[in-house]
Amino acid sequence: MRLSLSLTVAALALSGCVMQNPGQMPPVDSNLPPIASVPSVDTAARTTARVVINREMARRLPGANVAPYTDCVIDNASASELASIVSSGDAGAAGTVAGIVGRPATSQCIARAASSARGTA
Repeated sequence: MRLSLSLTVAALALSGCVMQNPGQMPPVDSNLPPIASVPSVDTAARTTARVVINREMARRLPGANVAPYTDCVIDNASASELASIVSSGDAGAAGTVAGIVGRPATSQCIARAASSARGTA
């Protein structure tokens, strides 16, 4: 009897937590401030990888504006490759960057960037 009474009291207490009319939601206040944009993990990885790739490209192409080439590498890298570049840093990024540069899509992107830089696009 005591257990039955306890369960009944618990059920009645919890029933106040259940929405009685789910189809009749209160209006949303449209004057709320916008949610601050939080950079995603992917954005943070891409930003950090960009620094490492820029250094690697500048080492290979001294004196050149390597930013467009870095963009090509970033755009053709997978998330795991970017994470690998970030974790390996300057010391270990060369192999990963070289692998990405060796892909046809990356090579074509770099060739277009180089043509644009020369004004022969």
